[in-house]
Amino acid sequence: MSVTIVERIKQEIEGLESTALTSEIGVVTSVGDGIAELDGLIGAQMMEMVVFLTDDGQTLEAALEREDTLYGLILNLEEDAVKVVILGDSAAVREGMRVARTEKLLSVPVSEDIVGRVVNPLGEAIDGKGAIKGQKDMPIERVAYGVMDRSGVNEPVHTGIKAIDSMIPIGRGQRELIIGDRQTGKTTIAIDTIINQKYEPADKRPICIYVAIGQKRSKTASLMAKLEEAGAMEYTTIIATSASEASPMLFLAPFAGMAIGEYFMQQGKDVLVVLDDLSKHANAYRQMSLLLRRPPGREAYPGDIFYLHSRLLERSAKLSKELGGGSITALPVIETQEGDVSAYIPTNVISITDGQIFLDTDLYNKDIRPALDVGISVSRVGSAAQTKAMKKVSGKIKLELAQFRELEAFMQFASDLDEETKARIDSGRKYVELLKQGQNDPMPFYKQTVAIYAANSGLFDDAAVESTREIEANFLEFIVRDRKSILESIESGRELTDELVAELNKAIADYKEANSNYYVTE
Repeated sequence: MSVTIVERIKQEIEGLESTALTSEIGVVTSVGDGIAELDGLIGAQMMEMVVFLTDDGQTLEAALEREDTLYGLILNLEEDAVKVVILGDSAAVREGMRVARTEKLLSVPVSEDIVGRVVNPLGEAIDGKGAIKGQKDMPIERVAYGVMDRSGVNEPVHTGIKAIDSMIPIGRGQRELIIGDRQTGKTTIAIDTIINQKYEPADKRPICIYVAIGQKRSKTASLMAKLEEAGAMEYTTIIATSASEASPMLFLAPFAGMAIGEYFMQQGKDVLVVLDDLSKHANAYRQMSLLLRRPPGREAYPGDIFYLHSRLLERSAKLSKELGGGSITALPVIETQEGDVSAYIPTNVISITDGQIFLDTDLYNKDIRPALDVGISVSRVGSAAQTKAMKKVSGKIKLELAQFRELEAFMQFASDLDEETKARIDSGRKYVELLKQGQNDPMPFYKQTVAIYAANSGLFDDAAVESTREIEANFLEFIVRDRKSILESIESGRELTDELVAELNKAIADYKEANSNYYVTE
C-alpha cells in the first residue's frame, strides 16, 4: 500500500524531531568580527544561548560551572548553518571548536541584591563588590503585556524639573522620549529625575535602572559618583556598556534593563528605566546585522530596526490591579544631528513613544537650562499624570509662555510696543527665568507648586526680570522657615485647598512687604 503524502510528511517531521534531540553539539566552521558560523545544532532556537566548549572533551555541565564561560547568542537560523554572536572575547573562539546548546533563551539573573549595583548586560557584577546572590532568571526577550493586562496611566513620575512637571508631565507606565543634539543636557534630565525620587515616600519610590549604552567608562563612573553623592544609588541599578565593547553587548543592554525592570514590576513595584541612548543601540544593531549578512535597508539599518525598538519600549506598562499594579516607565534618549528630528531613527522612536522632551541647542547656548523647546515637546498623557495641586497651577504657565513665544518673534521687528504687549513680554521673560534650573538640583513637586502659584499670583510683579530667580529662592526659604505647614499639607494631600490658597496669598503679601527692596513702586 502506497504511503500518502500526509503520512510521509509526518514521518519526516518525526525524523527531524529525533535528530534535534540528539544534535545538541555543533562545530565552529568559521569565525570573524565577533560572529561564529556553526555546523550542526539542528534543534537550535532564535535567541538561544550556546556555550563554547573551550577544552577538548569538556561537557556542558563542566563549562557552565566555570567563571570564564564563553557564551554565544543565536541570531541567524539559515538553511545549512547557524550564525551566533559571541558574547565576550571572540579571540578565544577558533574553527573546529565544539559548541553546546543550553536549550535556554538568553536571560539575565536578577534578585533584590541587584539594586545599588553596577552590572553588565549579562547580569554579572562589574563594580568589584562581589557576586549578586539569590537570583531568578528573567528572559531578555518576551512578549509585552496586552491591552487587557494594563491600566490607565494616572500617577506622576516627578522629575524635579519645573518645566517638565508643570507642562510635560510624565506618568508611571509612560514612555517619554528625551531628544536633542549632543551636549544639550539630555542625560542631565534623566539623572535629575533619578535623584528626585529620593523625595518620594519610601513605599512609593520607583526603583531606577540606568542603562549606559556605549558610553565612555569615565562618564558612567562620574554619573555613579553623582548618584552616590545625592544618596540615589541605594535605589538605582546601573547597566554599563562602554564604547570599546563588542556590538552584541550594546545590543543586549536595554533589553537587560527591561528584564530587570520586569522582575520588580511583577512584584507590584514601580520602576523607572533610562535608556541612554538608543541612537548608539541602533548603530550597534546595524553593525551586528551587517556582519550577519542581513540585507541593509534605509541608511544601511536592517529592515527590522523599527520592530527592535518597538518591542523593547512596548514592555513599559502600568499593570492592572489584578496583576499587582506595578509599572515600568521608560525614558529613552535619542541624539539628533543638527536638530533634525525627521531622520530615520528619531522619527521611529517618536512614533513609538507617548511624547517627547525636545532640547534645543540655541536655547542651551542662550543659557536657558534645561533647554526645553516647549513648542515641540509634548506629553500624550498630559494632566492625567499630575497631582491635583500641580494641575491647578500649571494651566496659566503654558498660556503665558505660548503668548510670549508669539510676541517674542514679533518684538524683533517692532520698535514701539503698547503697554499691554510690554507687560506680556515682561511676564513671559519672568516665567522663562522661573523655569531655569541648575544641574543635579531637582525640586520636589510641593516646592514647585508653591513657586509656580506665587508667580501666577504676582510674586514677581513690579520686580526686575534679573531678580526672578533670587526672589524665588528667598521666597521658598521664607516658606520653609516660617510657613512649613503649607509645604507639608501639599506634600501629604497633593492638592491646593481653599485654606492653603488663603495661607499662600497671605505668605506672598507678607514676603513682598518684608522685601520691598526687590520691588519698584510708582
